[in-house]
Amino acid sequence: MDKAYVNFKRLFVIHLSKAYYITRAKDNFSFRRISSLKTDKIKGIICDQKINLNGIKSLAKYPEILRRIKYFDQEQQRTFVFITNNFTQPAIEIALLYKYRWKVELFFKWIKQHLKIKSF
Repeated sequence: MDKAYVNFKRLFVIHLSKAYYITRAKDNFSFRRISSLKTDKIKGIICDQKINLNGIKSLAKYPEILRRIKYFDQEQQRTFVFITNNFTQPAIEIALLYKYRWKVELFFKWIKQHLKIKSF
């Protein structure tokens, strides 16, 4: 999911349905670190943390523990912060899944701009 759509109530519904999600954290994201997991800085993982939401309203909407991954993309020379409920996959895989999701989104954007499709 794109960070523009971060809605903790909706994310909690996804979590309760036993599905995983990955989204980017907004700049004003408020959290409390519970613990830090081992990172692979060579692959670009700056930090991998278990967190709780800090805001009263946010915590009420999403009372469970989240995973926060900070990743530096060498290709774009940018840092990204991801939030997920997936604690089983390696942090680098979470970051790459989001990156690939973006490539799929760009592909569909290209299709809409260049092909005349009446229904999809």
